[in-house]
Amino acid sequence: MLGLKVHIDENSGFCFGVVYAIELAEDLLEAEGHLYCLGDIVHNDEEVKRLEAKGLKIISHEELKSLRDANVLIRAHGEPPSTYQLAIENNLTLIDASCPVVLKLQNRIKNSFDKKDKIYIYGKHGHAEVIGLLGQTDDEAVVFQSLDELDLNTLPKSITLYSQTTKSTDSFYEIKDKLIAAGITVNAHDTICRQVSNRDKELRSFAQRFDHIIFVSGTKSSNGKVLYNICKENNPQTYFISNKTELKKEWFTQHSSIGICGATSTPMWLMEDVRDELNTY
Repeated sequence: MLGLKVHIDENSGFCFGVVYAIELAEDLLEAEGHLYCLGDIVHNDEEVKRLEAKGLKIISHEELKSLRDANVLIRAHGEPPSTYQLAIENNLTLIDASCPVVLKLQNRIKNSFDKKDKIYIYGKHGHAEVIGLLGQTDDEAVVFQSLDELDLNTLPKSITLYSQTTKSTDSFYEIKDKLIAAGITVNAHDTICRQVSNRDKELRSFAQRFDHIIFVSGTKSSNGKVLYNICKENNPQTYFISNKTELKKEWFTQHSSIGICGATSTPMWLMEDVRDELNTY
């Protein structure tokens, strides 16, 4: 036995928006035994499998077009107006678990669009939340993941800047400052979820407290990739895994201290599984 000292980060696990969506799905599954969900309810394959075993069926937007007279869960990422219009046409009942932070952002972007603002969104191309945000502008807003994608010389002299809720606060303000330095007037709206943005600061401290860090996350999670890199920067002995089967005993030495943490889409039960496995070493 290696006698590892294992500790789970109490601040890791689902953010409140994901908690609400999962609990709503579980309540409906318990009552009905089945439920459609538009896209992965959370970017974690293990949690999706758990809910699928209870009767959750993940469908694509293409499949939604041919669905009629059914209940469909809208996940925390939110949806564009076109989804709600389709639901009316197909007699679908939408159970809306959109995160309140995302809904507030959608409304702000819609108001800016109605005022004819030149809208730029700092976010990940193709991300579910970003698609919902773009829909508020009839897909006219400009989405960018880094300033390298923008030609500062041809940008409008005045823009309205928003951010996907899960992006880095530091990066957002760095982008804002660079745009201003380039002579552009920036009406910046800091729309980043503080429960998410504060997590990176907490993890910097957490990662430094242990010999090794096990970061548990789904491979589809954008937030997971960002937080993993933060852990890795602060503790080179950081390992990314999706479940306990990916652990390797040779990573550790006698009496090593191990910190387990995860993304905002990582369920606590999955981190507990990893802890229990490590305690057998």
